[in-house]
Amino acid sequence: MPAVRDAPAYPVSGYGLRVLRALEDAGFEAWVVGGWVRDALLGAPMHDVDVTTSATWQETERVLSAAGMEVHETGIAHGTVTAVSEGRPVEVTTYRVEGAYSDRRHPDEVRFVRDVREDLARRDFTVNAMAYHPERGLLDLFGGREDLVCGVVRAVGDPYRRFEEDALRVLRAVRFACRLGFEVEPRTQAALVACAPELDGIARERVGQEMGGVIASGRVAWALRHEFDVVARAVPVLAPMRGMDQRSPYHAYDLLEHTARVCAAVEAFAGGVPTQALRWAALLHDVGKPVCASVDGDGRGHFRDHQRVGAAICRNALLGLALPREVAGRAAALVRYHDRHLSASPAGVRRLLRRLDQARPGEAPALAYQLLDLQRADAVGKTRACAQRTVSLAVFEQALSAELAGGTAFRVRDLAVGGGDVMRELGLAPGPAVGEALSGLLDGVIYGRVENSRDALLAWLRERG
Repeated sequence: MPAVRDAPAYPVSGYGLRVLRALEDAGFEAWVVGGWVRDALLGAPMHDVDVTTSATWQETERVLSAAGMEVHETGIAHGTVTAVSEGRPVEVTTYRVEGAYSDRRHPDEVRFVRDVREDLARRDFTVNAMAYHPERGLLDLFGGREDLVCGVVRAVGDPYRRFEEDALRVLRAVRFACRLGFEVEPRTQAALVACAPELDGIARERVGQEMGGVIASGRVAWALRHEFDVVARAVPVLAPMRGMDQRSPYHAYDLLEHTARVCAAVEAFAGGVPTQALRWAALLHDVGKPVCASVDGDGRGHFRDHQRVGAAICRNALLGLALPREVAGRAAALVRYHDRHLSASPAGVRRLLRRLDQARPGEAPALAYQLLDLQRADAVGKTRACAQRTVSLAVFEQALSAELAGGTAFRVRDLAVGGGDVMRELGLAPGPAVGEALSGLLDGVIYGRVENSRDALLAWLRERG
């Protein structure tokens, strides 16, 4: 269990303390709340300081402006302004309670109150519903510190009510469990499963943001094994994986467990810091299999073309979650080639680099190393015999590093000649024929048929007419 302190492991930062003091010197009550309190008790100083106060937003704006701080009206409908203190933003929100959530996203009514206890009671999870003051100490009405000690995520009050208010909290609970390494408390867990279908009505961009947090935690494998009902609602293309027997001598697990193992192994092979694209690719690398599945007369499963189909599904799914286009593109490229045989010959290395460059111009070397991590993870997620493939992948990595260190050519611009040389040598005018000639030269270099030097390339051009 995590080591949890009785009080924050470090003082409130000076910029946050300045906001707190200005409000209290003006006669209002103020507390530090939210992520700062939670992480400070865990000894992990990661959050900006957020403040809640008895002052209305208008009073807050007046007081903090008078104290020399720049104040922005960032959410006044909910009583929030953002003060810039010592160059750092501090969100300051009036104590409030909320009415019904007709759309299961926004409260129909926000009512400002003067008691911090009412404000804390409306929050999502106990570990986020604590307040702290340097003199008054910790205000913990719902057992948040105890839940930190026990390592559980628990809803404040009735979990069904909390999730009915805002269905995105279902996915947020999974994100917190992943990020903190916690389990979800049983009653809260039952509500998660029951309310997961309500995610269908949440804007995909908001779902994408929360899933991004799950992905970034590095605990996607845990989420797949323990919170699949929620994850599959957030990313529906995953749903067919549950219980899918791959009917293959290369696979010891069903598709969902295989995927979980690949997600866990990617973390290990990438040293705990995979790129966002690689983590998404691990999750979605076999997403094309349910679409491409067939069974032969011997009862053996086949998934022909699942790499290409899966790459398209991956890209569309990530764009549908409003992820950056470059992340979606990189993940799709990794999915496309995750099952490709890699030859450690110079030509084999150059062929891979060329294909990756065609998919993501300028990113081939970085993607090649990420692809190796994905292929290693894929291998150890199959059978013990397949795991031996990591040895050949290590050989390929050495060959890749040697080729890149030697300035290998895998793009037309890497050639020792350019379009002008081709036009002069062959008497061509600008046009497609020039590009075709350069492409032919690149093929020759990639396959080792001609040296990448100006004299050798021009001589080869002349010989080929």
